[in-house]
Amino acid sequence: MAWIWLVLSVIVLVYFIQQQFGPRNKKRLPPGPKGLPILGHFHLMGKNPHRDLYRLARKHGPIMGLRFGFVPTLVVSSPAAAELVLKTHDRIFASRPTNEAALYVAYEQRDLAFGPYGPFWRHMRKLCTLKLLSNLKISQFQPMRQAEVGLLVTSLKRAAESREAVDLSARFSALSSDMNFLMVFGKKYSTMEEIGFMDLIRETVEIFGKFNLADYFPYVGMLNLQGLHGKMKRLSKSFDAILEEIIDDHTKKKKQQTTSDIVDTMMEIMESGSAGFEFDRSHVKAVLFDMIVAGMDTSSTTLEWAMSELMKHPAVMKKLQQELELVVGLDQMVEESHLDKLEYLDCMVKEAMRLHPVVPLLIPHQSMEDCEVGGFHVPNKTRVIVNVWAIGRDPDVWANPDSFTPERFMGSEIDLRGRHFELLPFGTGRRGCPGKQLGLTVVKLVLAQLVHCFDWELPDGIEPSEVDMTENFGVVTARAKPLVVVPICRLRKY
Repeated sequence: MAWIWLVLSVIVLVYFIQQQFGPRNKKRLPPGPKGLPILGHFHLMGKNPHRDLYRLARKHGPIMGLRFGFVPTLVVSSPAAAELVLKTHDRIFASRPTNEAALYVAYEQRDLAFGPYGPFWRHMRKLCTLKLLSNLKISQFQPMRQAEVGLLVTSLKRAAESREAVDLSARFSALSSDMNFLMVFGKKYSTMEEIGFMDLIRETVEIFGKFNLADYFPYVGMLNLQGLHGKMKRLSKSFDAILEEIIDDHTKKKKQQTTSDIVDTMMEIMESGSAGFEFDRSHVKAVLFDMIVAGMDTSSTTLEWAMSELMKHPAVMKKLQQELELVVGLDQMVEESHLDKLEYLDCMVKEAMRLHPVVPLLIPHQSMEDCEVGGFHVPNKTRVIVNVWAIGRDPDVWANPDSFTPERFMGSEIDLRGRHFELLPFGTGRRGCPGKQLGLTVVKLVLAQLVHCFDWELPDGIEPSEVDMTENFGVVTARAKPLVVVPICRLRKY
């Protein structure tokens, strides 16, 4: 252990030498609170960093400078500041910081979510956008989505007949996972339990959500002070073995299949050499990693928060049901073709995402060169946090920002596609989420179907105002407690 303390002592000594004798930057740096030696501003962060950063930004400004360990960090918390980072200087801030978990598990950051910006990443992004997440590809899976939502409705109908309370959070999670696995692998996630894939994914999400000293203190990673290296190596080896097995299985069965899933599509691209750049099995697996891990909880968590707000606001629920009756009618279920005609549904989803962005701080960006943002100097390799939760609650932008009021979007041009910096749940620019269209389709279809097919009550005499909205911050910020409700059939066909 003596050598560990020796290395730590050297790091501390280097820090103080830099502070005392290093070059003084006379350029105007972003304002922020006073930090501690070595630790920086870690002591100001609690269980919900997005809320802590919001409070700090209200005091120090929407362009704020912090330091976490040895990592200089820029925090932007207003639409104007976000536009400077994600549009005006989009290229400069298009990269990602090194993430030790992603280096181990995400094939040395070859994936889209954590990969550094450069020619290879641009090629990968274009490939995924045109081949894997295009409108054509999304439409090909429309029958599957309709069928899976139909199965959910049928199971809820049985619960309604016996007046049984259901854990809607668990139902949303299972539905989202089944859809995701069917689209990517051609089989439901429940069939993967036998090889322990779901437990592996949960462990992976957990380790990505852990605070890792190596991401903030240079040279600490090699010391493995938190004992994470062994776990990350094991996860990487296990994940890779399962993905290899899945790819081999698809290759063998290719001639027998009539429809192609994402694995089939990527293997066709790899084998044909049509990618136009180096694209081998490791790249295929890196993209599969993204699509599974990133798609696991995002849609289901959005559905959780949206239904929670509807349970808390019965008048909004009723207004949405009236729109569904008018557009769809009580003698049929909602089809995807109805979604574009449901204006109030669109407003309600926007409002839910404004108040509850599932990734409230987005994935951090990193500057690739020195630049100036809003009159402040931002050095090269500065980590950038875009607090979309704070932007959605900004009282200078939104009237009554904490209230759930879908009507605020009626007649508004603000959309969810990243063109308006007041509302950025999917990010925008080069690093905007490429799966936003698929995510929005799933959220709107499921939400519309459940509100149309059922009335909903809270169990045990709970009042709407008593719905618990406590958050559990993580890679995805979900409800701290599951949403438990009682469905009541309302369609004539039932």
